[in-house]
Amino acid sequence: MTEWFEDWFNSKEYLDVYQHRNEADAKRLFELIISNIQIPQNGKVLDLACGSGRHSLLFASKGFDVTGVDLSDNLLKVAILAADKEKLDIKFIKADLRHIRLKEKYDLVVNLFTSFGFFDNDEDNFAIFKTASDLLIPGGFFVFDFLNSSFIENNLVRESREDKQLEKIIQKRRIEGDRVIKDIIIHYNGTVKTFYESVKLYRQEELYKSIQDNGLAIKKTFGDFSGHDFKETTSPRIIIIAQK
Repeated sequence: MTEWFEDWFNSKEYLDVYQHRNEADAKRLFELIISNIQIPQNGKVLDLACGSGRHSLLFASKGFDVTGVDLSDNLLKVAILAADKEKLDIKFIKADLRHIRLKEKYDLVVNLFTSFGFFDNDEDNFAIFKTASDLLIPGGFFVFDFLNSSFIENNLVRESREDKQLEKIIQKRRIEGDRVIKDIIIHYNGTVKTFYESVKLYRQEELYKSIQDNGLAIKKTFGDFSGHDFKETTSPRIIIIAQK
């Protein structure tokens, strides 16, 4: 039996729903990262859960040696096509974040845009912090970008709709226990498809503890892509910069 993210992220509908993702946000996050770390100009960067490659392409365009890892064949195909179009040499690898085996060591490891908390148990979710630590050179940096649980709980948009020419997308959100759940209902050409997302909500202190337990020192924490300080009640995101 496949897990929800295998079906959803590998579907063509996923890109239909998330094609609105703001490229400007990706660039702002990239600039925030680069301005707050020190790695060689041609340093090695590992993008864990790289998706369609938005951030991988930005790093590669600035001369970094980039490897992107994702589980979705569909998203990796999009990433490879985008890299080829831009004539960027990026290594893309299909792998489950819980079972990554790489021989390289990296100057920077990133996990961005809420590519975390998908698994049912903490051990599997937190495995990414051990992976990052194991694959970093001494002095290398890990950057983690996740939703701010407190903000989500207080500002959850219960339902949103998007009407296109031939397609209607409805997203319904709810919090069940310690997870935020989203049902995605897509009406297209007389058919209806339903997909599902489930992300575990983690507090700042839980994330800090697991990152530090894996040999990484917290250096800075931001609350949005513009680099404002993290505030538990009002920041939409939690962006942690740690160093080995």
